[in-house]
Amino acid sequence: MRRADIVRVTIEAVAAVIIIVLVDVTISGYLLFNNAKVDELEHADAIVILGGEHDGREEYGIQLAAEGWAPTVVLSNPYLHGDQVMEQACRPREDIEVICVRPPVLTTRGEAMAVRTMAEERSWQKIIVVSWRYHLPRARLVFRQCYSDRRDAFVMRPVPRDYHYSLIQWDGVYIYQFAGYAKAVLQGDCA
Repeated sequence: MRRADIVRVTIEAVAAVIIIVLVDVTISGYLLFNNAKVDELEHADAIVILGGEHDGREEYGIQLAAEGWAPTVVLSNPYLHGDQVMEQACRPREDIEVICVRPPVLTTRGEAMAVRTMAEERSWQKIIVVSWRYHLPRARLVFRQCYSDRRDAFVMRPVPRDYHYSLIQWDGVYIYQFAGYAKAVLQGDCA
């Protein structure tokens, strides 16, 4: 076999593997993350809004509190000083307690640990956690590891919105979530 043929066959094989992996990531990512389990709303002690895109999550959490689902909203604030969305969301309100907290570690794990500390100090029994729908499986795992292993300790709710991403953008989201999930599994429970 000529060298040029070997290079061509190698390139074709690598391309085929990449295509198979991307198709697998797309299908499994869609099934796992876009169809993530969503819990029914239950009355809770606090609503916890995880950091991420300003995709309406802050407003949604405050709306849930205004509807009476919980008296307190905890907003994770890993953003730079002067973030206008957070300045608006963190302002004091008459009818809802709003707590903005910068987690000690700017990850879902850090958020879960910070909320666990608050829950212990305030004797919270149940929280509502709000994040992207495709983040819910990983957030559920991390909160089970670092907040509470009680199945009734938290309710996972997605931000009610649609995400109009291209196929490549979705694959990026799925790869990121798979990697984060694997990292959480490897890290195990928080001390």
